[in-house]
Amino acid sequence: MLGASALMALVWLVQRHTGDAGLVDVAWAGSVGALALAYCWHGAGLPERRLLAGLLGGLWSCRLALYLFCDRIRTAAEDGRYQMLRHNWGERAPLYFFLFFQVQALLVVAFTLPFLLVAHNPSPLSIWDGLGAAIFAVALLGESLADRQLARFRRDPHNRGHTCASGLWRYSRHPNYFFEWLHWWAYVPMAAYSVWGLASLAAPAAMLYLLFFVTGIPYTEKQALRSRGEDYRAYQRRTSAFVPWFPRKERP
Repeated sequence: MLGASALMALVWLVQRHTGDAGLVDVAWAGSVGALALAYCWHGAGLPERRLLAGLLGGLWSCRLALYLFCDRIRTAAEDGRYQMLRHNWGERAPLYFFLFFQVQALLVVAFTLPFLLVAHNPSPLSIWDGLGAAIFAVALLGESLADRQLARFRRDPHNRGHTCASGLWRYSRHPNYFFEWLHWWAYVPMAAYSVWGLASLAAPAAMLYLLFFVTGIPYTEKQALRSRGEDYRAYQRRTSAFVPWFPRKERP
């Protein structure tokens, strides 16, 4: 916890210089992966399962952190969610961002709980581990595809002021969030026979809450409505908010 807290304090100092609070997302993804690998390295559970969980967690972490850095930090302006927070907090923004970054440090520890449970699961490999790996593969491919489709859409200047509604974004307004949430289900069956294995359910439950009620969907949609107006309202009327589903037909 102290290490994550110190790292987030350092990231806070860096963003004070760069003016881009989105660095916290990169740091969070990287920190979760690093702590997951540490748990799997030092765990007392089945070595093969520890290796599998470490590979899955490391792969997820590297992909997400690299995507966020390359697409959001290196080539784009500060994420609209953080711009909104900066505006709303005004003169107290530095302090509130520091506290916000420290909450992220706490979430690093909380979201690595599934890896701790898997790393101490001594039972032999079973179909449950295969199920976890399959869920992970679907989630990683889905989130990667959604991110790539959105990045390609944003790069086209003709799409400015319009909403990406093709590919996976035709079936969900937030397919990247959906597959990120699905990813956290991958570790639940892998922790099934460990002590307190059911506690692994806390990760997908917490991620769902954060996405729906904290920094995910609410701020993203407020920003979209402010920048795209009626175009996004029409998109909301016909497209599922989270779980991918067929578009609704708009009434004339």
